[in-house]
Parts: sequence; structure tokens; C-alpha cells
Amino acid sequence: MKIIIGSDHGGYDLKLEIIEHLKTRGFEVIDVGSDSDASTDYPIYAKKLTDILTEYITANNIDYDALGILVCGTGIGMSMAANKVEGIRAALCHDTFSAEATREHNNANVLCMGARVIGPGLALKVVDTFIDTPFSKDERHVRRISMYS
Repeated sequence: MKIIIGSDHGGYDLKLEIIEHLKTRGFEVIDVGSDSDASTDYPIYAKKLTDILTEYITANNIDYDALGILVCGTGIGMSMAANKVEGIRAALCHDTFSAEATREHNNANVLCMGARVIGPGLALKVVDTFIDTPFSKDERHVRRISMYS
């Protein structure tokens, strides 16, 4: 599975910790930036990530072998920017219950977190839960997701 990850300056340090964690789990990680903690604009990185993720989904006609992770100060801006893109289902999660539920019920394909809201220990647990939880494919969840567009 490919994990595409991006952050602005506020999420840069947590993004680095997440990347290291994902690599130890054996995931292929695509880092779209930012490359430092210098002030930058979060929509740039949300756009880079969603461009790659939607291209991958379209080319492979699937959305289960690639997921995205976006980190900014609160996670709010990243989730708002990512959700502007058709086919992206970004979820702001700071606990494992929400991460599990959004994958199982909403088939979310982008996890957003706020580095100023969540500590690295819990963040890694949220990441693992998000990645490891499959979509239930229950008819009611499929029906509800189809109502998004």
C-alpha cells in the first residue's frame, strides 16, 4: 500500500515521525512536503496530495491501495482543503474510535490531524487504526457514500 503524506510548517515535525513509523511498518511513503518548519500555506500540500491520490485511484480504478495523511496545526484547514477535491473523503481524527469509524463507515481515504492538538504517541495509534481498518462495504454505507456527490 502507498501512503501519501503532506504537511505545512505546523505539522512538519509530526509528519517526520509518522513517515518513520510507516517505513518501519513496510509501507511505501510518498512525501509531498513541506520540507521544513518554515511558514508555508497548507492548501499547497493538500492539493499536491489529492492530485497524486486521485491520479493513483483513477489509474488503478481502486481506492484501497493508497491512502493519504495530512498534518497541519489543527488538521482543520487540511481537511477543508482536501475535501474540495472530488473523490477525496478526508476525515479529521484525533482518536482511534473516529479513525476506525471513518474508515469502516465512510471509506475515508485521507486522514487529517493537528500536530498542535494530538501528541505523537496517540497520533501513531490513530494512523495505524486508520490504515488497518477496512471499509465494511455494507450496503447502507455504500449508499450513503454515493450521496456525497
